[in-house]
Amino acid sequence: QIQLEESGGDSVQVGGSLRLSCVASGDIPGAFFWGWIRQGPGKERERIAATFFGVGGNSVTYADSVKGRFTISTDSAKHILYLQMDSLKAEDTGTYYCAADTDYATYLTKPSFWGRGTQVTVSS
Repeated sequence: QIQLEESGGDSVQVGGSLRLSCVASGDIPGAFFWGWIRQGPGKERERIAATFFGVGGNSVTYADSVKGRFTISTDSAKHILYLQMDSLKAEDTGTYYCAADTDYATYLTKPSFWGRGTQVTVSS
């Protein structure tokens, strides 16, 4: 079992920045996929950024909606996943979840491990 806990959500103005953090704890495997999934009001969940934790884990993927504005990074030693969000837009408003799975296909469809989420509100 991987426990995930997000933090860093806040209310900011359009054009502002935030950095979210996700700390993994518990029985952490040597390799797994993790990333950020968000859900805006009245919208479906959207996978926005993901990366691989483990040996050779440098590849990242981004949704087109955040590419060039958001950056995912990790502190592998501390098992922390970050999401730097710049040039925030009103449509970035939502609950941001950290999710993980040891299998990539499962991560893409129904990750086994989720945090409780952190709220991001972007207003003009």
